[in-house]
Amino acid sequence: MRAKDVMTARVVTVSPDHSVRHAARIMLDHRISGMPVVDDGGRVVGIVSEGDFLRRSELGATALSSGEARGYVKGHSWKVADLMTSDVVVADEETPIERIAVLMQEHGIKRIPVLRGPRLVGVVSRADLLRAVVAAKFDATAAGDDAIRRSILTRLREDAGVNGDALTLTVSDGLVHFSGAVRSQSERDAVRVVAEGVRGVKGVYDHLYFAHP
Repeated sequence: MRAKDVMTARVVTVSPDHSVRHAARIMLDHRISGMPVVDDGGRVVGIVSEGDFLRRSELGATALSSGEARGYVKGHSWKVADLMTSDVVVADEETPIERIAVLMQEHGIKRIPVLRGPRLVGVVSRADLLRAVVAAKFDATAAGDDAIRRSILTRLREDAGVNGDALTLTVSDGLVHFSGAVRSQSERDAVRVVAEGVRGVKGVYDHLYFAHP
């Protein structure tokens, strides 16, 4: 799936020339925690979010030091242009959702504007990714115990980074049995999760043990 498949297309925006109070009112009225800031040419020039309001003078906040001019501006200016975060992480319509999830983790952000060329066409939020998780379908797997076994071994190697050849894996009537040594609890959990995610698996039985260094 790509950004265009999960994004919210009806985007609430604000102008950099709007007042801070106007931006706060928009966010409250629409029950959103942040929104893109768009100039008269339709270009995304920033993001304003709840976090930007935490050091506002209306809340009694002040700059950490007398020399922190930027903090003073963000805390006292009436304009969105001075409050917003201008270093915006964006994506285009064709960006895979797994890349968007990585960007959110790397930058500690909750939403990413989606562009078509220079034009804003949507926003992908964490909630949009949650909806994608709920809507996801199981990967197709051929019927039969042999097909289940092959699928588990492939996913262990390619997706989970676990050497399935070092384990003993049997499948009988959809019941999966693992035995052998694993290096950690995380590896043990990965083996279980991989098997549970394969269509046709009716149960997973763990006979694994930890290998001593």
